[in-house]
Amino acid sequence: MANKKLKLKRLHGQKAAQLKRMIKPTDSRLKEADRAVSKKKKSGETERQVMEKPQASSAMFFQYNTQLGPPYHILVDTNFINFSIKNKLDIVKTMMDCLYAKCIPYVTDCVVGELEKLGQKYKLALRIIKDARFERIKCMHRGTYADDCLVQRVMQHKCYIVATNDKDLKRRIRKIPGVPIMNVAMNRYVIERMPDAFEPMAKK
Repeated sequence: MANKKLKLKRLHGQKAAQLKRMIKPTDSRLKEADRAVSKKKKSGETERQVMEKPQASSAMFFQYNTQLGPPYHILVDTNFINFSIKNKLDIVKTMMDCLYAKCIPYVTDCVVGELEKLGQKYKLALRIIKDARFERIKCMHRGTYADDCLVQRVMQHKCYIVATNDKDLKRRIRKIPGVPIMNVAMNRYVIERMPDAFEPMAKK
């Protein structure tokens, strides 16, 4: 019994010595950040991680965009108009041939501004977009850079198809769920990321 008591005393003594050797939170060798962590541990507080999660659009049902359907609202980019002219395509007619439904092309103020800046060569493009079949959208932002405006618009309203041949803009649009892209290829319009229910050109 006496031996057991001695052993226990030794163990308690060793533990007490180890505790004395530990650095205290008030020690001058500790950095301010380490002191803060040790204070939290002492008080038993656990650090909560803040996670930012963007709110999902009410138009999206899983990966399916419920706001998309005929008549199609198509946001037209500057170079899409220019590619259509080069390929001698009637924009509204070719859109309807592609989607087999009524299409309403939309042009923002910044797209019109970009075409006006390009000068006399793009007079025909300006005349085309001033057609009564084209709807004009007013922009509230400064400047005439259309890409940011189009991206912002389709993020807020999921009812649009974006018509563009710009590689950078297409890359940005692909990151937004539920927004199809229309582009000029092989002398006709091609649609990508269109839901199965509205994809007549998918298997052609």
